[in-house]
Amino acid sequence: MTEIVKHKIQLILGGARSGKSSLAEQYAMLSKLPVTYIATAQALDAEMAQRIAQHQAERPTHWRLIEAPLQLSVTIESIISEALSSNSSGVCILVDCLTLWLSNSLCQSNSSTDSNINVSQDSCNSEYWQQEKQQFLKLLNSLQDVNFAREKTQTFAIELILVSNEVGHGIVPMGELSRQFVDQAGWLHQAIAKVADKVEFVMAGLPLTLKSVENISHKAPL
Repeated sequence: MTEIVKHKIQLILGGARSGKSSLAEQYAMLSKLPVTYIATAQALDAEMAQRIAQHQAERPTHWRLIEAPLQLSVTIESIISEALSSNSSGVCILVDCLTLWLSNSLCQSNSSTDSNINVSQDSCNSEYWQQEKQQFLKLLNSLQDVNFAREKTQTFAIELILVSNEVGHGIVPMGELSRQFVDQAGWLHQAIAKVADKVEFVMAGLPLTLKSVENISHKAPL
């Protein structure tokens, strides 16, 4: 049987309290698809717990929530596979945010083997981050080939909305971990922008479109 898989990758960049998360949530609602929200934050202190609670209160209650501070590509693949095996017409996946996933990975202790963060403030786990990053970029590049194992002839839509902090506009920070974080965030954004269908930068609640291309349709082989 033949199946048409349509996918769209959107990258939304901005500073703290710029309005990037609100814009991403608007796009998710406009998709008209079932939404899965992937939260990469962990409540490691009271202030972060308050931030998380505020975000949760502002989101639609019927959205599915998955907390994934690490192993982002594995989480996304699982969501897509689950949607493909169902009768769903597609799925919208909103990831907020990539920079917290980056910091979680850089601070991941070598002794931790699960998805919970074992924070190491004094060292930078570049090896673990590179593994996470490469798996994620491989997933983005292979989205057009997700058209497997569905027997019905229909269109299946995937919308992936990625939110991330733009942190490279300031001076070079002191400390290895801080410099690695800024550098790695910049390289990650460049890599995603190459494959994204749309890239926007948000400032003061106003989006500036940096890149926009037509949605990609991919026809599966018989």
